[in-house]
Parts: sequence; C-alpha cells; structure tokens
Amino acid sequence: MTQSDAEQLPRFPFETPAALEPPAQWAEFRDRCPVGRVVLASGDEATLITRYDDVRAVLSDPRFTRPTPHDDAARVADTESGGVFNSEMATVIPQHGPAHLNWRRMIGKWFTAKRMNALRPGIAAMAEQLIDDMVAKGAPADLKASLAFPLPVWVICDMLGVPDADRDRFAHWSDVMLSMTRYSQAEFDQAQAEFGRYMGGHIAAKRAEPADDILSALIADTDADGESWSDALLAATGIGLLIAGHETTANMIAKMVAMLLADRTRWEQLLADPSLVRTAVEEALRTDANAGVGMARYITEDFEVAGTVLPSGTTAMCSMAAANRDERAFEEAAEVDLSRSPNPHLAFGAGAHACLGQPLARTELQVTLEVLLRKLPTLELDVPADELRRVEGLAVGGLRELPVRW
Repeated sequence: MTQSDAEQLPRFPFETPAALEPPAQWAEFRDRCPVGRVVLASGDEATLITRYDDVRAVLSDPRFTRPTPHDDAARVADTESGGVFNSEMATVIPQHGPAHLNWRRMIGKWFTAKRMNALRPGIAAMAEQLIDDMVAKGAPADLKASLAFPLPVWVICDMLGVPDADRDRFAHWSDVMLSMTRYSQAEFDQAQAEFGRYMGGHIAAKRAEPADDILSALIADTDADGESWSDALLAATGIGLLIAGHETTANMIAKMVAMLLADRTRWEQLLADPSLVRTAVEEALRTDANAGVGMARYITEDFEVAGTVLPSGTTAMCSMAAANRDERAFEEAAEVDLSRSPNPHLAFGAGAHACLGQPLARTELQVTLEVLLRKLPTLELDVPADELRRVEGLAVGGLRELPVRW
C-alpha cells in the first residue's frame, strides 16, 4: 500500500461527536462494509471487523491471537515498536497454546466468583470512604479523580500486594504503555524499564517475605509441568494485571456514571429499583461509545469473514464496541435498556483471550454503583453531557474528568 492509499483510508479509532456518543462510522461499516480497510495511528493498514457475529468468530477462533513482535502485524501505536502489543510484556506472556491456557488457569484462580464475593464488603467500604472524602471537600467534584480511579487501583494493588500509595506512578506508566499517539518511543522505553524494575523489586521482596497475594502465590506455585515461573514472566504478569486491573475499570466507572446521569431518568430508574444495578452495569458495558481501539488479531492463514477472504498476514481490528450496537444481535441496539437480559455483549472480548479480570471489573462496577445510589441519590453532572472531554491518544477510551455535584 502506498502512502497516498493510506491517506485515503479512514483513520481508526474514529473520532466521535461527543464523549458519550458513538461515531457514525460504526453503523456505516456494519451496514455497508463489515470487513473494511482502515489506517491506524501508526500509519499501518488493518482490516476493521464491526458486526457482532464476525467479531465473535474472529476473537473465538483459536488459530488467531494477539499480534506479537515476531509477526509482521500492523502497529497500533505511532511509535517505532508499535506500542503495548509489541512490548517486552507481550513477548514474555505466552499468547497461545497450552502455555497460554496454563498461564490463564493460574491467574484465573484469583478471579473466581467466590473470591469476588469475599471482596465485595472491602470494596464497598473503600467506595464509601472515597465518597465521604469527596463530599467533605464539597461540590463540584471530579468523580473520576475522587472515586473511579483510586478505587480499582486500591483493589488490584491489594490483590497483588503492592502499595496503593504508588498509584500515581502506576497511572503514568500505564498511560505511556497504552499510548497510541501521546508518547514517544523513548518515553515508552523508559516507562517500561521503570515499571519492570519496580515490579522486579517487589518480586524479590515477595520471595523473601511471602504474603497472601497473587505475586506471592505465583512465586510459590508451579505450572502443570512442575516448573516455577521466571522472574521475567512474574514481572510481566504483575505489570499486565496492574495496567488492566485499574486503567479500564477506572475509565468504565466514570463512563458508566456519566451515561446514567446524562439522561437522569436512568439514574431515577435505578433509585426506584436498585435491583437493576446488575443489568444496568451490563448495559453500560454494552453501550460504551468510547471504548478505545478494540482487540487486534493476526491472521495466520486465509480466513473468510462475512464473505470476504482475509489473506494470511492480515491484522484484523475487532471493534467490540461497534459489534455491541449491532441490530442483528441486540433488539433496539441503539437504545439504553437498563433491564436488558440476556445481554451477551462483547465488552470483555471472547474466546481464549477474553478478559481474565471481568469478574473483578463487574464486581467493582456493581458495588460502586450500589454505594453511589445509596450515599448520593441527588448526584448529577456539573456540565452538560456534550461538554464532557474524552481521553485522547490511548488504546483505551475514557473521560478526562467527570464533574459532578449533589
């Protein structure tokens, strides 16, 4: 593809008219071009998949996995290496086959329904404390900085056994590693190295003095072949869990609350019937209009999608957010229905790489919403919804802040 060809292709992710509104191109691609060509922030071309059944099929196919630095895949970021999917972390963590399944099995033990239920009281207590602190400082307030960000950071830090007090450093390193256009290659390399040294220090400390946390358990555990994990794999896993465990959930808490307050009849509906919290959380996940870049898959053999054959070597960008608004899969898909059930959305992906932490994310979203409804029933946006500002230049979507009053 020549440079002029790339310049003619639409840039993905698409720009949106407002932080809570989906880009018009999602519907256009689903209807007219379900397997379309786009150009990423890097300038590389990729194939965009937008229909529900097609996205689910590509994500669920065990032959295809996340691009690795060894693949000649399209780069998501505009840096030389291509961003987090091409990082040392992505190289060290096994991406497919028995090794990947074993890695997921060992991590997955920490995200069972039983463990999540045991965490709920502590999450609720922390949410109440953060809300009390926010209220004490007076309205208006930034709900993202006051609640949506510190809560999931505290939870994942507690699970990993790393100090919550370092959360601003985690936030900076995460932003740099998730950058598409915001940071340089040198800044990426520095953040990755600093994060790696930080996590390496904690792993050494856990070896000396184990505690009841994920890192200590992984150090002590052995895999199915009776082998212990290397320090490199332990560090990459810790970094991956810290990034995923706070960045996406922090953004989703703020987006969920914003969506519910943008049309305050939704908030009133939940106040009248708090039993809708669980289905409301799922609908917020489904209708997220600002979800980020989606999931990349590297196609290693010819593969047919919606009547189009993707040749081997194609990078497929699966837009779960576009798929979640597909009328073929969801009745009145553009409408927010807080009681929608079933709701088989793809916000957490599908197949062998579906989000490991989704039980934790759901728990945090549900508990936060329950506590907010109980403690701040008069909560409302402090700016018009169309003035909310979205996070720019990262692989994940979010709001820069969420101004509220009560």
